[in-house]
Amino acid sequence: RSIRRCAEKCKNGMFLALGTVFLLGSAFCFQAREIQVAQAKERENAMLKKVAITFDDGPNPDYTEQLLDGLKERGVEATFFLLGKEAEKYPDIVERMSREGHLIATHSYEHVNLCNLSDEEAIEQVDKTNDVLYRITGLYPEYIRPPFGCWKCNLDYETQMIEVLWDIDPLDWKTGNASVVAKRVINQVEENDIILLHDASESSVEAAFEIIDSLKEEGYIFV
Repeated sequence: RSIRRCAEKCKNGMFLALGTVFLLGSAFCFQAREIQVAQAKERENAMLKKVAITFDDGPNPDYTEQLLDGLKERGVEATFFLLGKEAEKYPDIVERMSREGHLIATHSYEHVNLCNLSDEEAIEQVDKTNDVLYRITGLYPEYIRPPFGCWKCNLDYETQMIEVLWDIDPLDWKTGNASVVAKRVINQVEENDIILLHDASESSVEAAFEIIDSLKEEGYIFV
């Protein structure tokens, strides 16, 4: 009887060990498969043509939410360089931007040429805007697009912000013709370009949708 019980224990132990080996092997295979899928996705993403669409001067009470609706419908995430003064007026729009996955960045507080200000005044424009956006979203912006593209190099160290300019500026604020604006972008755009638009007019918003739809058909993804 003792020998029989010992044999049964050994048999049960062997089955337990085999089961453990099987489970570990299955887990390893599953993990290896996940790694392969992730690597394949990375290779696929590397082959896609990427472009960034950005909007300055918002939030705008009349047009920004119309833009957000269209971006959501198209599954596109954009970057918004916001004015602190406007963000204070329309925090709900800024909160929606953040909630829907758009990148929120700094423009300035009052859309002034920072190069015409003293360092202290320029820093105040940046910090004041950053504080407004932090109170709304809980995050401090990392990126800044200075109005008129004018930025003092020493402010990189004073503010620790990363300056972002653009590759294509269709001057959408100068014309009310959405198709003209869209064609200017579509005819110039190349992979990895940054597109500059504004969300302060109906024509700019319509142009943005036309640009997105056209570039998507050409195989671009928006990042």
